[in-house]
Amino acid sequence: MPRLSGPKRREKENKIRAKNANASDIRSIKITSNKDKSSVVDVSTSTVRLQYYESILQDTLQASVAFVDAGNSVKSGKTKKSVVEGLPIVGEENVSLKFFDNSDEVIELTMYLNDYDVLSTDSTKELVTLQLCSKEFLTNEDVRINERFDGPISEHVKTILTDEKYLNSDKDISQIEDTQGDTNFTGRNKKCFFTLNKLAQKSVPEGAPKGNSAGFFFFETSEGFIFKSIDSFFGQEAKKAFIFNQTPDMGGESIPEGYDGKALTYELNNKVNAQKKKMMGAYKTRIITFDPSPASGAKPYNVSYIDSKGKEIKTGGKELPKLNEEFEKDNQFTRTVYKVKDTGSLPAGGGTGKEQEQLKKSGDENLEIEKVVNQSIMRYNQLFAAMTTITIPGDFSLHAGDAIWVDTASLQQEVCADDINKVSGGLYIVADLCHYLSQKETYTKMNLIRDSTGRDTSKRKRAISSDTSTPAKSKTAPDVISSFAKRRNFRKGGKYSKVVK
Repeated sequence: MPRLSGPKRREKENKIRAKNANASDIRSIKITSNKDKSSVVDVSTSTVRLQYYESILQDTLQASVAFVDAGNSVKSGKTKKSVVEGLPIVGEENVSLKFFDNSDEVIELTMYLNDYDVLSTDSTKELVTLQLCSKEFLTNEDVRINERFDGPISEHVKTILTDEKYLNSDKDISQIEDTQGDTNFTGRNKKCFFTLNKLAQKSVPEGAPKGNSAGFFFFETSEGFIFKSIDSFFGQEAKKAFIFNQTPDMGGESIPEGYDGKALTYELNNKVNAQKKKMMGAYKTRIITFDPSPASGAKPYNVSYIDSKGKEIKTGGKELPKLNEEFEKDNQFTRTVYKVKDTGSLPAGGGTGKEQEQLKKSGDENLEIEKVVNQSIMRYNQLFAAMTTITIPGDFSLHAGDAIWVDTASLQQEVCADDINKVSGGLYIVADLCHYLSQKETYTKMNLIRDSTGRDTSKRKRAISSDTSTPAKSKTAPDVISSFAKRRNFRKGGKYSKVVK
């Protein structure tokens, strides 16, 4: 929620400069007591570190606050006590946050205390860390879904998020992308987020061809909940563009035309494990479906879009990986999945007095498993074909799921006029994002992913000017995000473990 508009707003959109990595403004961190709602403590002035997280692989937001808790922080009767003792902090406390970057972009939201820990203590003060989460993260533990749902998946997602029987969220859901067709299901006593992620795996964007476009992600940003297809990720133009080279920043004056800023650190993480990717079904998969209807039996369905349909799907770069033809064999697939077809089990038209309508549709297929599930397996796993981590001065306008453009200089002995790395550079999707704020500095660190290689310049808003500088050695930055491999499995089994493993 930016506070500026007009000319001032446009001025704010100028190049991000390295000096903006200086300390930003933590305006308020207010903790409300569960015991007495009138008891509110603002710990912003004693905060030594704030870390705020968004990820396309996390259902909700996360944040971590470290502050110095003095013994005279909260009035309790005739004495003063520490925050932990005086409120007291027991869990699920309402925590209101408001913080700005150096371009006056603000994040303002309400989170809840999930966990806390005392890192160090002496006779007068303690260093306390608060682990914060969204309200829906806690609500999810209290709710089970048992009802029947009829209609498009996108409508099911909206219902589960907003209905008072389920998550009862009042956050923005305008970025719930429409899905095609009707997919009916029953809750089977599962939690809300489990159900939403299962629905994401079965979703195809409206108007897209089945068999080429399956696969959605469900996650939260500070702007609300997102339910978005992989196609939509790569259909975006770059929101911002960054370059990494060794040219001194010089207060932003050395940033080439067409770029918003310079990356402070850059790490290319293209670790290729051909065997592992084959086991996950990233290149060729087969699904065998069993139709319970009489005399139907089993039917195989094969998908190998990298070879046969690569031109028909939206990608981040210019081309999908080209595999070694020596290992190509007809009718050989590296992963086989077995599914029971959902035919006639949940026909549309449920409800009293609609039995005849159900009977007429008893032979209809509820979900085209072959074209949807099989292809989503490939797209989820191919999405991580290229991974990059960059650190920039704090920029709160960026979110998980955004598309950004990143360029580096080529590794050449002779520096030439056209010195951009044409393989690693280009469009990426922000998979993980962490805003790191301390009393001295503010950084935004991002894990970036894409499914292909090469610079597809049609995804750029602005023309890219060449930069003649060679890459710099990466500077040290706070390790505010763990490796992407860890983030993919942030909870037991990983968010999409049944898809990607």
